This record gives sequence, C-alpha cells and structure tokens, in this order.
Amino acid sequence: MFRVLVSDKMSNDGLLPLLESDFVEIVQKNVAEAEDELHTFDALLVRSATKVTKELYEKMTSLKIVGRAGVGVDNIDIDEATKHGVIVINAPNGNTISTAEHTFAMISSLMRHIPQANISVKSKEWNRGAYVGAELYGKSLGIVGLGRIGSEIAQRARAFGMTVNVFDPFLTKERAEKIGVNAKSLDEVLEVSDIITVHTPLTKETRGLLNKETIAKTKKGVRLVNCARGGIIDEADLLEALESGHVAGAALDVFEVEPPTDNPLVDHPHVIATPHLGASTKEAQLNVAAQVSEEVLQFAKGLPVMSSINLPAMTKDEFKKIQPYHQFAGKLGRLVSQSMREPVKEVGISYEGSISKLETSFITKSLLSGFLKERVDSTVNEVNAGMVAKERGISFSEKISSSESGYENSISIEVKGDLSTFTLKATYIPHLGERVVSINGFNIDFYPDGHLVYIQHTDAPGVIGKVGQILGDHDVNIATMQVGRKEKGGEAIMMLSFDKHLEDEIVKKLTEVQDILSVRLIDL
Repeated sequence: MFRVLVSDKMSNDGLLPLLESDFVEIVQKNVAEAEDELHTFDALLVRSATKVTKELYEKMTSLKIVGRAGVGVDNIDIDEATKHGVIVINAPNGNTISTAEHTFAMISSLMRHIPQANISVKSKEWNRGAYVGAELYGKSLGIVGLGRIGSEIAQRARAFGMTVNVFDPFLTKERAEKIGVNAKSLDEVLEVSDIITVHTPLTKETRGLLNKETIAKTKKGVRLVNCARGGIIDEADLLEALESGHVAGAALDVFEVEPPTDNPLVDHPHVIATPHLGASTKEAQLNVAAQVSEEVLQFAKGLPVMSSINLPAMTKDEFKKIQPYHQFAGKLGRLVSQSMREPVKEVGISYEGSISKLETSFITKSLLSGFLKERVDSTVNEVNAGMVAKERGISFSEKISSSESGYENSISIEVKGDLSTFTLKATYIPHLGERVVSINGFNIDFYPDGHLVYIQHTDAPGVIGKVGQILGDHDVNIATMQVGRKEKGGEAIMMLSFDKHLEDEIVKKLTEVQDILSVRLIDL
C-alpha cells in the first residue's frame, strides 16, 4: 500500500481521488499524533499549518512526495526536500478563477459604491443621491501583469464591454491579439485607464510600482485595485492621492501589513477592503486539495507529476553529475532574461562536449525555469517550465552540437524577441567553475554571480573612464570589469560586477553618458 499522511484539515471531497484508490491508504492525523509511524509514510499532504522542515524529512524516512494544497510553499523547505530526494508539488491553478472573480467583484463594487450603500441602508438611511455610481460599459480597464489571473480578468472585462489595455513587459503582440487586449507601455496604461488593477508578483521591481510619481500620470478620478500582493501600490502615496481627489477610489484585498489594524486607508470613505479573500472560496479550497490528491495518485502509479517545485527524484550518482550544470543553467537563464527585457518568441539551447553525454533535458528545463522566473507571476520549475513557456507563446528547443569551440563543454543560448536576438555562450570547468565566454558575438570572460551591470556602448575613447568616474563619485567600488568589442570604433560591451545592487539614480547617470546605448541591471 502507498501510505499518505494528511496532516492538515482537508475535506474528503478534495481527497476523493486518493480515497477511491484501492492501493492508497489515507491517514488523517497531525504530525504529533502520527509521531510513531512517520517513518512509514510515502506521501505527505499539507496546507499551511504543518511546517515541513529538515527534522521532519529525517523522521519521514520513506517519504517520496509532499503535496501542498494551495499555491504558496513557504512552510516547506524545498532545498531539504531535494537533498532527501523528495518531490514537492503544489496546486498553482486552483485559485485562479476565485481570485479573478473576487477582483472583478471589487471593481464592480468600487464603481457602484455597493459596500458604502449597504452600510447606509443597514443604518436606516435612504440616501440614493450619495451613491450614484458609474457603468463599466465603455470604460478602459488597465491590467498590470497578464498572467493566468490577469488573463481571466481581461476576458470578463471584454464581456462587460470594456476596453482592456495591458502592461506586461513580456507580452508579445501575437498573444495580445489572441486574447483581445491592447499591449501598451506602463505609462500608456496609466494615462488612458479609468480603472487600474495590478496582478504581478511582489519583487524589488514591483514594490511601490504605483507610487506618487506613477499615480500622478493617471487620469484624475482613476480607481485603483490590488488583489495581488500588498506593497505593489505604495499605501502612503495612495492615501495622499485619495485625499487630494486625484484617485476617486481604491479596492484593496491585500496590504503591506496584515491584518491592517492601524492603517488609515481602511477608514477612508473611498476605499473598500476585504481580508485577503482572493483565494477564499469553497470551490478553490476544494480544487487545490483535489489537484494535489490527483497529482499524488499519479505519482503513486509511477506517472510523472506536472506541478513539481523541485527536481524529480534521481539517484545520488546521477544528481552528483548533473548538479553543477543544473545550477549553472538556472543562473544563465536568469542572466539572459534580465539582459533582454522584451517579449520573447523562441529560446534555443545547444550543448557541446562532455555535457552533451548527460541528461540534458533536466539542464534545459533548469535554464528555461530560470529564464521564466524573471517573467511570470506563478511558480515555475523544471517540471512545468515547458508548459508555462507554451502558455506564454514561447517555443523552446534543445540540440546537441557537433561543432568544436575549444572548450571541454559549452552551453549556447539564442533568444529571439519581438525586436532583437540575444546570444550567449558559457562553459563549466570542474574545479575552476562557471564562465560566460561570449555575449552577442563579443568575446568576454566573466563569472556570472552577484550584482552585475551589462552596458552596450560605442567603442569610443573615454567611455570606460566616464563610467568609472560616475561610480567613483557615488562611492561605488567595481569588483570586476570585463569588456569586449568586435572592431575598433564599433559596438562594444562592458560587464561590471559590484558588492551591492546599483541604485536607480546611478543607472540613470550611466544612461546619460554619450555613446552608451543601454544599461541593464542583473541580479543573480
């Protein structure tokens, strides 16, 4: 029998795929109650209450797979799972519809003052004139971030007769046309939208994305919605814009600090708020449990799972051989993605030398996963990277090259976008480490790690000196610098590394230097 411990509360309806199986045994106890038999379980199903730690893995010596009935896996130590050969899965699609519907309900309520009018009537008032609203029909909805949830919202908005304008730096024209939305820059979305809703992950780039400066670019009377992550809208700047009347209203399901017990936004008359309910529907809770149950059942049958967070289990010898290339490829994917900030259509990977004798599919998926993690708002891993790429309209290919470049092994990457093509070549030398040896045909040699700045410029006297002067004026120390050019006076590149992330003010100064064509920050 395949034994499954369900350590957090889940309904039998959600566990039905496992309960109906004649070769699976379900035990519903918390970890403490199951202490004496932890070593006998093949699978563990959890929500957020159970903490899956190194100590728990060491007790559950037969454990092969952990299933999280939900999206977030903060309560599961993923690195320890990989070390113990345990696959971790989640339910990435289970709450897409619930979050999209909640967002649209918030938009409708905001436009028609439904929460305020409800309170008024329950207070024995009948003040129709105070709650005159506005129709959704004919309005312009701005969506920042077009992942699964953003796409569902776009579909619903079009059904209401709205114009949908989208900012997503990785949205191709073909996908925008297929969905029926207008792909625009962030500034264009801010300028033309009557309502703006955000659906991005919370990263250093998106924290405070809507702030005093960007809100000032919006229409007077705009309405803002955040059912994604607290912090994407700067709360102090939003409050100021509400007080001035520039923002007519806001709908918030998430906050920088939750619960928002001392947050003036909650008390503002033009703000409607809910306690992080985006994924809180009976259907969503059932869906996530059923999804992981079905995945665990697939695994128990010896079939592949589709929502793995980490690498599939493999022998220690196989993992030892592939591990350095696997980690290196993920880093290269992130480097390429951050170097080419535009919509992408194709990703091609080519292997040469000794690396080609390994299981390169795992390496390819690691590279693709690293590339996509910089671009999407959902969990991406080696198992689902191909599926996520396909959803985004990105094709990818892998081939073994017969050419000889002089390196014992090499990984070559070619990425084709809407506007340009980016190429990179790298090698891994045992006992010496990782090196990038070519970018866009420029010979170069650097270790891809930490905080980098990639500069494209014209090969002219004084450019490197001006870069050094600006960095020196801002008390920034250059750890390493590599330069490359093809011909005197032509195009050239620089790759610089630093001990810390370069501030936006410094990047702006660098872009103003004559003969510098572009500056890209890369954090690895």
